[in-house]
Amino acid sequence: MENSLHQEKILILDFGSQYTQLIARRVRECKVYSEIHPFNTSLDKIKRFNPKGIILSGSPASVHDREAPRINEQLLTMGCPVLGICYGMQHMVHLFRGDVEKSADREFGKAQLFIDDHTDLFHGLNGHSEMHVWMSHGDRVKALPADFTIIAHSPNSPVAAIRSTKYPLYGVQFHPEVVHTPHGKQMLENFVYTICACQPLWDMKSFIESSITQIREEVSQERIICGVSGGVDSTVVAVLLHKAIGKQLSCIFIDNGLLRKGEAQKVVEVFRKHLHIDLIHVDASQHFIDKLSTVTDPERKRKVIGEEFIYVFEKEAEKLGNVTFLAQGTLYPDVIESISLKGPSATIKSHHNVGGLPVRMKLRLIEPLRELFKDEVRVVGRELDIPDEMINRQPFPGPGLAVRILGPVSNEALSLLREADARVLEEMKKAELYNEVWQSFAVLLPVKTVGVMGDERTYENVIALRVVTSVDGMTADWVRLPYDLLATLSNRIINEVRGINRVVYDISSKPPSTIEWE
Repeated sequence: MENSLHQEKILILDFGSQYTQLIARRVRECKVYSEIHPFNTSLDKIKRFNPKGIILSGSPASVHDREAPRINEQLLTMGCPVLGICYGMQHMVHLFRGDVEKSADREFGKAQLFIDDHTDLFHGLNGHSEMHVWMSHGDRVKALPADFTIIAHSPNSPVAAIRSTKYPLYGVQFHPEVVHTPHGKQMLENFVYTICACQPLWDMKSFIESSITQIREEVSQERIICGVSGGVDSTVVAVLLHKAIGKQLSCIFIDNGLLRKGEAQKVVEVFRKHLHIDLIHVDASQHFIDKLSTVTDPERKRKVIGEEFIYVFEKEAEKLGNVTFLAQGTLYPDVIESISLKGPSATIKSHHNVGGLPVRMKLRLIEPLRELFKDEVRVVGRELDIPDEMINRQPFPGPGLAVRILGPVSNEALSLLREADARVLEEMKKAELYNEVWQSFAVLLPVKTVGVMGDERTYENVIALRVVTSVDGMTADWVRLPYDLLATLSNRIINEVRGINRVVYDISSKPPSTIEWE
């Protein structure tokens, strides 16, 4: 029987826009389930999906390109409401034999929108006949097809929003999904609630109840193993499974020696004392450090850690005997990536989600979070009473501190970095900035510099501080920390961490730099 949470759903067809995931998240904020599929998804598959509405995303392409992405024209005439955003609107116009031309001036950034029709898409915005919206396009609609009418315009786009008088079709030249379009949320709500007649059934409390039922049906009396790292994804998976099947679940926590100060002990304590989940704690730290002692290449480090993680995990799993399922913390962005317009990414960090294990161990995979975005996972975690400290933890790389030590990994290097990093996190929390930024951490550089401490010459290590702000980690900017805080961080690290005599601050954005140094 179909999950009742998914009876009301919006399909988003992806033409390659950088904002496609944001469209899905905005629809879900309306408490309506949404899924992203490639633009070339077959009409039969779309009909089986049975959406109550369809959104066509933007695209870097032009409708005039020889290989411009196209949908099946029948999609627009089968009676299902469709909203075209930017390229999505231009494509709709093009398919109905309207005229799309190259703009004299590329329109990018804030633009003034003038609403000509306050029904349907702009319902409730009567007091906002003029408003700011976010534009990002090189083409514009010159002439509308038959049976279409203009419902909004801008100085550079005479046709900035349209609707069909024959079918439930709508289009906007701007991006309602971005925060730079202040009333964009209301426009999307109008499409989802009024035009598509969706009911707000999608929320995380209902998701938990539904997931527990599905897990019990799928697993029955079989046993599951789940690898946990202390991160939010694996912790939420473990707690959700424990609520569903109790002692049929075995959680394995492998301490690879590459965690932050006190982190391994904290994971064990939270699982055993707060969450009351039996945890198999494997201290394999020296094993990993020995394997990394001569490795300097960053990608090689990642591969070594991934291979050794699988090796240790397999050994521990074998001790448990008859296990049928392996649980993983796969999220919806991972699923989207595997079916995306551009295909899966070239390098998969397999160790993060224990990749490779299902095939090698002949276990059935269970991924309870595969429909969720990261922000939804955090909401589930709060509903499951997981401590805020774990829910709000900043992203931490799968290879851990190994990719924050530039050069070979050793116990000495790890000790220096852990102590410096601990002081960074302490001061960020003290300044009430920890939850305001995306990541804040220390990096141990492979250089030594001359210094003077206590009238004596020193020749010691350098720590780089990295603090960035981001929405999703795809792009990031360095944080303009207060000078007093930078001074405190430098003083504490140099004075309290023996072996460090210089601190520098990384002021690089992503792109062109990455967030992590390796």
